[in-house]
Amino acid sequence: MLRSSGAAFLRGNVATLLILLCVRRYVAYSLSLRNLEEMMAERGVEVDHSSVHRWVIKLVPLFDKAFRRNKRAVGKSWRMDETYIKVRGHWKYLYRAVDKEGATVDFLLRAHRDKAAARRYFEKAIAHNGEPETITVDKSGANLAALEALNTERGTPIKVRQNRYLNNVVEQDHRAVKRIVKPMTGFNSFRCARIILSGIELMHMIRRGQMRDERDIKTAAKQFYSLIM
Repeated sequence: MLRSSGAAFLRGNVATLLILLCVRRYVAYSLSLRNLEEMMAERGVEVDHSSVHRWVIKLVPLFDKAFRRNKRAVGKSWRMDETYIKVRGHWKYLYRAVDKEGATVDFLLRAHRDKAAARRYFEKAIAHNGEPETITVDKSGANLAALEALNTERGTPIKVRQNRYLNNVVEQDHRAVKRIVKPMTGFNSFRCARIILSGIELMHMIRRGQMRDERDIKTAAKQFYSLIM
């Protein structure tokens, strides 16, 4: 049986490939941990679902850090919205934005849906992606208040639009993430939710062609593995 233990849990080529396969499938497809355990058993590999969870928590931050260095630039017109994610039986809020072409700008899981949470999201998105020219939000007063507060501190303010119809592109994009999350039936901790969601978002961005790769790797799976191999 494959087991993870500290930094040595990736020893051996076969074990490494099996671990990476499980991690990618978990964040790429609508599968539960027990689904993965069963799928691997059908191929003659005994993998405990709790081990898969540990591998995901250990490895996804490494993938995320590597991807950030290889992410393509996004456009200057953003559509921002938040969606609901259940953590320990309570709803939390995943802030997300896409540009007008549908490319993911950034994401952030927060415990509350308010001005402070929205501002923290915008600060993170701008720090990682540069300043946009325009941000479109829905009729949320908290999102508008956060942007207005940011603009008071800027020499050149960001243009803010409140238009529910222009935000359809990000609302539709939520579905790609929610589809993967659904079989997981909620998360046991905020930390685990944050890490796993970053893996799901990462795979979504790779599929959308947002990874810059000088070696011109074609498949999403190979791009994912290339980040740490």
